[in-house]
Amino acid sequence: IAQAALGVVERHGLRGLNVARVARAVGVVPSGLYRHYPGKDGVLDTVLDLIAARMEANVAQARANGASALDRLHSLLTRHVELVRRNSAIPRVVFSEELLHGRPAQRRRMYKIIRGYLRQVEQIIRDGQREGNIRADIDSEAASVLFLGLIQPGVVLWTMSDGEFDLAAHAEAGWKLFVKADRKST
Repeated sequence: IAQAALGVVERHGLRGLNVARVARAVGVVPSGLYRHYPGKDGVLDTVLDLIAARMEANVAQARANGASALDRLHSLLTRHVELVRRNSAIPRVVFSEELLHGRPAQRRRMYKIIRGYLRQVEQIIRDGQREGNIRADIDSEAASVLFLGLIQPGVVLWTMSDGEFDLAAHAEAGWKLFVKADRKST
């Protein structure tokens, strides 16, 4: 249902998300969906759950696959880019006027999801500081926001250009700058 709702958002924007459209997308009558979701807010909460789960899965996979903190961060960066490229509705949800200004409960929830993601990035950075391959003199919280900044402006440009902007190339170029700024000199 959450994936179908993302499909509706991709085609119609967050304002176009409604239970009837989601019901049609999953092949049930709207009353069947209303038994589980009282309305648009319930469906949107499910979408936010899906976004949170995918972001958490990306962090878990990056943590499991990287030999060093920098490897884990790079893995997380590429996974984040792929998450957005495969789910173009996610930025439409996160940056939507409706979420930012019309739905305070969901806005707070999305903020908590992003802050939780940043805390996990911050932990990987602190791990790298303990490992000795990330400078100890940088603020790990500021570096985590900077890390997210490798992705978000490119996502905006990618979304605005209908996919013409090369999000992956931008992220890789930004990654090189990020590493130069954060890597401990050897």
